[in-house]
Amino acid sequence: MNPQEIGKAYDKITHLWESVDFNKKNGIEQHKRALKFVENRGKALDIGCGCTGRFIDFLQKEGFSPEGVDVSEKMIELAKNRHPNVVFHHQDICEWNIQNRYDFITAWDSIWHIPLNQQENVLSKLVSSLNPGGILIFSFGGTKLQDEHTDSFMGPDVYYSSLGTNGFIKLFISLDCICRHLEYDQYPELHTYLIVQKA
Repeated sequence: MNPQEIGKAYDKITHLWESVDFNKKNGIEQHKRALKFVENRGKALDIGCGCTGRFIDFLQKEGFSPEGVDVSEKMIELAKNRHPNVVFHHQDICEWNIQNRYDFITAWDSIWHIPLNQQENVLSKLVSSLNPGGILIFSFGGTKLQDEHTDSFMGPDVYYSSLGTNGFIKLFISLDCICRHLEYDQYPELHTYLIVQKA
């Protein structure tokens, strides 16, 4: 599946995130950990921002000026309604030419939807979009090796990919980043997150 197809799939399931049953605390503690390594609190970017606004709210409260980007047109529409004064971009992160530089970038449960052959390019682009000392936090499938699959757990078919835990670490070392924290935060599930800092 390409990112545009992923966006259309998410257009159909926005109700899952708007439900009162959705846990808006999901990922917040992990982001608090990432903030311990922050040097400056200027611009921030939420990749795959969705419609809940929970990371936008969190980043604003922590003194950042956040922006959001999502490939789902419906998610962006709902996000703008919730935060009319925040800049949102309806973009495919694989193709988007990022203009700004950020002190903090989050890609929580989002870039695992991009094609496997785009993972290195996208993560390299995100690192290049950080200011020196900037922080990137993102979640991924903590597989041993590269992996990709499609499932319909949420309803429509949705694609996932991962470079594997060592693959991601190797990439960030090659990008001259410091790996600050790695955690399988829903063990024994493979849901994993990594905090890296641009040197």
